[in-house]
Amino acid sequence: MGNDRKGPAEDLPAMAVFAKVVECRGFSAAARQLGLTKSAVSKQVTRLETSLGARLLNRTTRALSLTEAGSAVYEHCARMVAAAEEAELAVHRLAAAPRGLLRVTASVTFGRLHVAPAIGDFLAAYPEVEVQLMLTDRMVDLADEGFDLAIRIADRLGDNLVARRLAPVRFVVSAAPDYLARHGTPRKPADLAQHNCLVFSQEGLGDSWRFQSRDGSERIRVAGRYQVNSSEATRDSMLAGMGIAMAPIFTVGPDIRAGRLKVVLPRYRVVAPYDAVHAVYRPNRHLLPKMRAFVDCLVERFAGKPYWEP
Repeated sequence: MGNDRKGPAEDLPAMAVFAKVVECRGFSAAARQLGLTKSAVSKQVTRLETSLGARLLNRTTRALSLTEAGSAVYEHCARMVAAAEEAELAVHRLAAAPRGLLRVTASVTFGRLHVAPAIGDFLAAYPEVEVQLMLTDRMVDLADEGFDLAIRIADRLGDNLVARRLAPVRFVVSAAPDYLARHGTPRKPADLAQHNCLVFSQEGLGDSWRFQSRDGSERIRVAGRYQVNSSEATRDSMLAGMGIAMAPIFTVGPDIRAGRLKVVLPRYRVVAPYDAVHAVYRPNRHLLPKMRAFVDCLVERFAGKPYWEP
């Protein structure tokens, strides 16, 4: 036979058909199991023989038998079909219930305060799932770094990603009662010029604070002796009586509820560059159950008025 090979990848369908013919001991039985015509099965085997340049089957009117080359090829074809079936089974198992390794990234503060505490309940509910959580404030490339999803609080969630809203994010201006007792309580945004303002110097925030009221919006330039890029460090500084700061409720809510911090300018709404926390992931029509279950877990945990709201 002539050898007119175009590459092993093009032979794969014919190899699967050949393996089925051997297992069924005939073209007719193989055709019935494959849902093909007998002539289509025969053509596939002939195509494979032509491609390999060797006769694989001895054909007689009564029976088929393998040639020496056919025996060698069949062993490889049978392993190939078994591997394909195992791969398909693995996919079905993954699609049937949450299982496998889930890699998640989240911002440092929100991740530590609100994502990490949810992991225990999630793992208890889904014993076949493992979680790797990486906390970082940089924008992680999910595809390049192999993450399933990210929990993000940002004005830019990433290109070509699907986003699901988990909870609102609200900012407030607050201070410790001790600081306000010593320095007075601002009544309007312009009064902040007389105070030491702790600047939460995260991207999009900084020393320009914007407020909204029934009278319109205004932007105030604030100043202080301390700037830090962590809302938790800002909170600690307020608790120490160092000044007034703008911070997300998910960081300072419990302190406000307990009276350790007091909201100032309550008649004014702080306008921040972002107003929600999202779960983001790459577009995929077949969202893996482990991802869907984790996102659903967070949605349920943060549902309605989030528990961190005072």
